[in-house]
Amino acid sequence: MRAYVIVNVEVLDAGRYPEYTTQVPATLAAYGGKFIVRGGKAERLEGTYEPKRIVVIEFPSAEQARAWWSSAEYAGPRALRQTLANSDLILVEGV
Repeated sequence: MRAYVIVNVEVLDAGRYPEYTTQVPATLAAYGGKFIVRGGKAERLEGTYEPKRIVVIEFPSAEQARAWWSSAEYAGPRALRQTLANSDLILVEGV
């Protein structure tokens, strides 16, 4: 079953954030990951949730998504993101 990593990112250092975004695509390939949404305009339609920069990454399975997130390839970019932004990441299985 396909799985999706859904990310809400509050970028704190816009000047350096591209360092992170340019590193991530290469880390996805080995795990079958691909961007579905990558930072387009987000709008709240109901409720109180305030989206920031939204990213959705599709993987062939939840196992592949977890393997990417905990991989050596993504460790450096993940650490960089954590210094440049506040992020919430969730993993969702779906169609």
